[in-house]
Amino acid sequence: MLTSCVLVGRVKEKPEVTMSSKGTTMATLLLETERPFRNENGSVSHDVFRIFLWRGIAEECAQMCSPGSIVAVRGRMQSTPFEREDGRTWYNCEIFAEKVSYIPQG
Repeated sequence: MLTSCVLVGRVKEKPEVTMSSKGTTMATLLLETERPFRNENGSVSHDVFRIFLWRGIAEECAQMCSPGSIVAVRGRMQSTPFEREDGRTWYNCEIFAEKVSYIPQG
């Protein structure tokens, strides 16, 4: 089974490095992407994805990324189930970065 994805977009906020409870370096990257079509108003809609960064990738992104930077992220997706108050199960999709490439703007 394959749970791989590639996203290219603009960084929304500068990632901040923290430590997990087990002492592993981690950060979160908010990435805004454009949808490949126009909505009913004729404008392009955007999505924002929360991407989890670990170890060296977390430290590198914290140094290299700033709001507005364009990056390409290759990662794996993971689904986490949760139960709503009405008893229905919903699934939250999380993205874990395996590689981040920095795209120069010019």
